Amino acid sequence: MAEILLTSVINKSVEIAGNLLIQEGKRLYWLKEDIDWLQREMRHIRSYVDNAKAKEAGGDSRVKNLLKDIQELAGDVEDLLDDFLPKIQRSNKFNYCLKTSSFADEFAMEIEKIKRRVVDIDRIRKTYNIIDTDNNNDDCVLLDRRRLFLHADETEIIGLDDDFNMLQAKLLNQDLHYGVVSIVGMPGLGKTTLAKKLYRLIRDQFECSGLVYVSQQPRAGEILLDIAKQIGLTEQKIKENLEDNLRSLLKIKRYVILLDDIWDVEIWDDLKLVLPECDSKVGSRMIITSRNSNVGRYIGGESSLHALQPLESEKSFELFTKKIFNFDDNNSWANASPDLVNIGRNIAGRCGGIPLAIVVTAGMLRARERTEHAWNRVLESMGHKVQDGCAKVLALSYNDLPIASRPCFLYFSLYPEDHEIRAFDLINMWIAEKFIVVNSGNRREAEDLAEDVLNDLVSRNLIQLAKRTYNGRISSCRIHDLLHSLCVDLAKESNFFHTAHDVFGDPGNVARLRRITFYSDNVMIEFFGSNPKLEKLRVLFCFTKDPSIFSHMACFDFKLLHTLVVVMSQSFQAYVTIPSKFGNMTCLRYLKLEGNICGKLPNSIVKLTRLETIDIDRRSLIQLPSGVWESKHLRHLCYRDYGQACNSCFSISSFYPNIYSLHPNNLQTLMWIPDKFFEPRLLHRLINLRKLGILGVSNSTVKILSTCRPVPKALKVLKLRFFSDPSEQINLSSYPKIVKLHLNVDRTIALNSEAFPPNIIKLTLVCFMVDSCLLAVLKTLPKLRKLKMVICKYNEEKMALSGEANGYSFPQLEVLHIHSPNGLSEVTCTDDVSMPKLKKLLLTGFHCGISLSERLKKLSK
Repeated sequence: MAEILLTSVINKSVEIAGNLLIQEGKRLYWLKEDIDWLQREMRHIRSYVDNAKAKEAGGDSRVKNLLKDIQELAGDVEDLLDDFLPKIQRSNKFNYCLKTSSFADEFAMEIEKIKRRVVDIDRIRKTYNIIDTDNNNDDCVLLDRRRLFLHADETEIIGLDDDFNMLQAKLLNQDLHYGVVSIVGMPGLGKTTLAKKLYRLIRDQFECSGLVYVSQQPRAGEILLDIAKQIGLTEQKIKENLEDNLRSLLKIKRYVILLDDIWDVEIWDDLKLVLPECDSKVGSRMIITSRNSNVGRYIGGESSLHALQPLESEKSFELFTKKIFNFDDNNSWANASPDLVNIGRNIAGRCGGIPLAIVVTAGMLRARERTEHAWNRVLESMGHKVQDGCAKVLALSYNDLPIASRPCFLYFSLYPEDHEIRAFDLINMWIAEKFIVVNSGNRREAEDLAEDVLNDLVSRNLIQLAKRTYNGRISSCRIHDLLHSLCVDLAKESNFFHTAHDVFGDPGNVARLRRITFYSDNVMIEFFGSNPKLEKLRVLFCFTKDPSIFSHMACFDFKLLHTLVVVMSQSFQAYVTIPSKFGNMTCLRYLKLEGNICGKLPNSIVKLTRLETIDIDRRSLIQLPSGVWESKHLRHLCYRDYGQACNSCFSISSFYPNIYSLHPNNLQTLMWIPDKFFEPRLLHRLINLRKLGILGVSNSTVKILSTCRPVPKALKVLKLRFFSDPSEQINLSSYPKIVKLHLNVDRTIALNSEAFPPNIIKLTLVCFMVDSCLLAVLKTLPKLRKLKMVICKYNEEKMALSGEANGYSFPQLEVLHIHSPNGLSEVTCTDDVSMPKLKKLLLTGFHCGISLSERLKKLSK
């Protein structure tokens, strides 16, 4: 969409104006006027585009063509800024010269061309009467259909019986907090169907009732009027004073009201001024449905939430069967062939447990012959057809996103279906592309703002949570296949992203490519072999088994590339030659290499001065040159040096920049620094370091960590890998901010209570010798919530988790994870006082049928 490119242009113009031109002083300050004009004009155009989209959706081809012109303009402006930014950065290194003046004049001339194009777009808009962008009859039809569905007689639910029973019990519970139940979930799960069934079953138990559709653009007055008519407020009282009379009646009546499809909290703030609190002695109740979990949480609190999930496979097939035979007297598969039944099961499975997709698909099949050939045709082309049928419902959620969040959502289209994606990756790629910017004067880190966006996408049920971190934050997530299809279609439509299949044979499409991803080696090789012009490419994703990917990349300059991700999935270690042309990617900000890759990044990496994230997977044997520290913007380095310390990028030399030459505010993640290069000044200089890993920890490093004063204020995660037994006693008791500690040792190491940070939440012990002395220390950690012991040796076959006499054991522990233990045969907890908050016991890897006490057996299922 054009608004995404416009947002990118605005963010980049803000960066140039705020961070570069001002630094140039009088030499280039006169260009700031052009930058400010560009920023203002793009903001106005973005507002127009956001309004005009509604009319485009209504099928107005004039608006569609105009938006295409605006999108091309926005793309060209982004290219101009990306081309201009490196030049002005290089000019910072030299005194004023004719060359600096030349590129400044060139930029000013390009801005003049942009101004003429803006004027021409406005001329087209007026000439062809493309003015009114407020009315959209198509949306009105959609809203009316929702209202009709809400009052229709159909209330049958399939696959939601357990949800229904739980909600009914909660709704009739006299102690229900706030008197509210909130049914939330992604589009198409059947929230409204379930709510209608619940409402109609219980409404006779109340004195009055009402159900209303709220919608994306609600009017409080209309909603209150609808409620008033349904609960029996007289026409006279409605005309006299609707709000006061409605509130007075509801205060003395026991009512139940269903508010369907609430999108934001603002409408509730208006309604609650009239609707009395439900948790009064009268016992009234409120049922709400929403795609946004935060809305339900805001109205009824955390306890009100009931999150719907996709149907299991058998329930999906049951619903599919019901809809297929809906108009038949003989409602069964009795007369169908076994092959047709199998095709039907495959079709139902493709719907991913989403009732809306199942209903849409069944509707398509009812219009076709009930033959294997006809159904196979539907199965083969199912993705797009189902997507088209659900598009309006799904697209509403996308259109409701803030403009700045839309490209963040579309980023999920770059990954394969059902791929689990790390939050760390998403957040730092968004930042690399300037989707997330920290405004001048805003003290919050860009990472925190990006995390807010990710949390919002999860709350809106557009993204599914996969894993949480030790402290409850999002660790990884995925996107449902149906929403992934929507994501891909929207991304292609806006030229945000393409797969190689979509651009073959169209040189114009290839030339405009900004982001591309490869899932197939054959397609990748064929694409690169066609020698495409990729001058505008910003993002390249390669999920591949072919080590020659880097050789193919050597044929291109990728001057504007921001993000490069290569995931090598082959099982053997592949040696690759990474070309020196990597140094031509002067705009590169995010580099991720994952899998069994062996090689060396070239010395030309010294040119990559804008690198913010370097993420080298622990399976990859990649050498980094010392030039990596030329990037003063480096925020995250995840890299393990495998015994090549003599050539390590961490080497400290007077001839090359090193880690201590970095700006003290930038580096946040450092994994892993070899012990021989770790110095006390690192903890004092890198003041925003949040995650630190040290490889081959020695006595000197233990002493530095134990005696460091003052302790680093930002450090929250510490990982230590020992290669030998330290004689120094480690003491981390003065690190109040560290909440996650990872200790890996090949032999035994004595740990007392002072070895652990006082506020530690997650502790991982790898290859430790575990005995009763160590356990006694662990049991006393006051805030420990997750304990993981990996490949540990137990010199006592029985591990007793109960507390000592009159003592508590693991007061806050919620998860205990034991992986591949050595010498452990029994784990017990024989009292009810110890581990009062334990929720889960995980036994993974090779554990030889460890015996568990009764309480632990229940928690290990």
